[in-house]
Amino acid sequence: MSPLVPGGGLASNVEVTATTVRRGDIIQVGGRACRVGNLFQLPNGAKQLLFESGELLTIHTRTRLAAVRMLRRR
Repeated sequence: MSPLVPGGGLASNVEVTATTVRRGDIIQVGGRACRVGNLFQLPNGAKQLLFESGELLTIHTRTRLAAVRMLRRR
């Protein structure tokens, strides 16, 4: 079962790749939790992630990261 988070949403741990990453995913980078604010498609299936803090991370098609994804309530 996914834990409840403030605001009434549900959080789920997911593995993300360049194909499956979404805006709003929270990825831990260097011990800091960073929320994906925007995504940019790069050649050969890679993506550049722009975090809300202003930092950039480029991920290759084979990169796999653990993330927390907020699930929408219906």
